Amino acid sequence: MKTLFDWSTPREVARAAGFLAGLQAMLLIFMIAGTHGWLMHVGPNTVDYASFYAAGALADSGQAQAAYDDRRLQDAEERATAPGVKHEYFFNPPPFLLIMAPLARLPYLPSFYLFQLVTALAWLAAGTRVAGGGRAATLALMAVPSFWWVLGEGQNSFLSAALMAAGMLALPARPILAGVAFGALCYKPQLGLMIPVALLCGGQWRALASAAATVMAAIAATTAMFGRGIWTSFLAMARQSVGGAIDSGKVNLAGRVDPTGAAQFLGLQPTAARLVWGVALLASVACVAFLWRRSDRETKCAGLAASVVVAAPFALFYDLVMASLAAAWLVRAGRRGGFLPAEKPLFGLMILANLMSAHPVVAALHVPFGVVVGPVLLGLAVRRACAHPRSA
Repeated sequence: MKTLFDWSTPREVARAAGFLAGLQAMLLIFMIAGTHGWLMHVGPNTVDYASFYAAGALADSGQAQAAYDDRRLQDAEERATAPGVKHEYFFNPPPFLLIMAPLARLPYLPSFYLFQLVTALAWLAAGTRVAGGGRAATLALMAVPSFWWVLGEGQNSFLSAALMAAGMLALPARPILAGVAFGALCYKPQLGLMIPVALLCGGQWRALASAAATVMAAIAATTAMFGRGIWTSFLAMARQSVGGAIDSGKVNLAGRVDPTGAAQFLGLQPTAARLVWGVALLASVACVAFLWRRSDRETKCAGLAASVVVAAPFALFYDLVMASLAAAWLVRAGRRGGFLPAEKPLFGLMILANLMSAHPVVAALHVPFGVVVGPVLLGLAVRRACAHPRSA
């Protein structure tokens, strides 16, 4: 008798994934209706994209440094949305303003819709190709809860996952282009810590050089557009936010899926929690180095994508889109050479853990479910590498 996770055909996968995606789409519509006062009266509200848009508007008006001043950013957020909205922090490095300054020339809602549409389609196209193609793969990516959270929050996780996927897909035949895609992730550098490790251990010297050149080009373009002072303002904000907004709990600990945040949520002090992250970082380096020296393309790419969340010093529940990329590579490997025992059930359990990592659930149960997703998928990649070494 089949169990819940014994999918055997693309049609069965598409049916189950389509059902889950449809449920979450309806839930998102319900939440939008509630937070916008269509079901009951609520106060002013906003989403993460408001901070991106406000920072872009300040940069476009010649006040780029103000994007890292909380008071001036709050004023810009209120001008974009409504007076009295909750302040959303802007932690992204200055190269992200190269994207947001042009988008801020549009009215707020058209800018929001355009950014989400383009980045979501880019992620679905890249992720579907990674997973081996087909409608079932696309629906499976849309069944993952973090897909809908990103849509609702207006976050940039689709862009990050699409760039990582594009770099991986281009790497064998077009290493220069792959390096450009990897280097473009400099707008969210905490997600790129393992890329140099992978490229070094894989002997991908041209991709590594291209990535470094892309980062330097982004820095130069940002400096030319917004002045050298933008970096001083960003670094000052970064220093203050570590002991301020991040460690103080203003950024909800229940929403974090990185080892540091999970450790703090469970009661560790910030210093001890960073030691936990240090261990996770070293373990990620060891796993990625092992995979990129020993395993096949699918497995090494799965390990790199999974290690992104494990090694990140700061990641929130919407960053688990990157874990979907790891799962897509493992699915591709399974479709090519067969799935390992318990692999499919673990994929299903990780979707459940992804769902349970939404911070209201974590806050209520006081269990950081999301932090297990990255390590489990990284472990599956290592397990596959041991079971099917590249030499075989």
